[in-house]
Amino acid sequence: MAEERFDIYDEAMNPIGTATRSETHKHGYWHRSFHCWLTRRIEGRPVVLFQRRQLGKDTNPGSFDITAAGHLTAGETVRDAARELEEELGIRADFDQLVPLGQIREEAEGIVGGSVYMDREVSDVFALVCELPLSEFRLQPEEVAGIYEADIADMLKLFEGSADELAVHGMKLADGTAPDAGLLVPDACVIRAEQFVPREAAYYIEVMNQLAELS
Repeated sequence: MAEERFDIYDEAMNPIGTATRSETHKHGYWHRSFHCWLTRRIEGRPVVLFQRRQLGKDTNPGSFDITAAGHLTAGETVRDAARELEEELGIRADFDQLVPLGQIREEAEGIVGGSVYMDREVSDVFALVCELPLSEFRLQPEEVAGIYEADIADMLKLFEGSADELAVHGMKLADGTAPDAGLLVPDACVIRAEQFVPREAAYYIEVMNQLAELS
């Protein structure tokens, strides 16, 4: 299977060509990605949905993360990247249903598979109000291990540092072999801020505050 290619950019986000995923992260080329946070209200309280990354992911395995996110492949626009909702979560939504929350510029470095990894992304961030029960999500097994939700007020305490941990409920992919593998089963766990993909706390706090106004 051919490795996916990204449009790459210089520091000022001027296009400079395309590169494979591995080349992009090896050389630290700037590229673009899509973030979408799902939210709704439960008994009048605004809640946020977030995913747990599969343990087999090459970066941040098993970490909690944005509800759905992904890179823009070469030639794609942000409108095209909304496909991530259906690919990762089984959710169909028109791009026009998404609410823009802004843009974030991030840089991260690490070691993946024994090689230096440099991730430089500009991400367009969106929200989607979604009333679908978690049991009806269809998770992409290669990418997503589970889907969870929590009151936004409690998530703010977590990222602001006024709470050390938070008990949450959700659904995860069942372990084992067919016919159970791939099915969603209820799950409960206690989470900490450091279990989320490393980003500035200000990013998570700003997103939570914006979501609280939408849901």
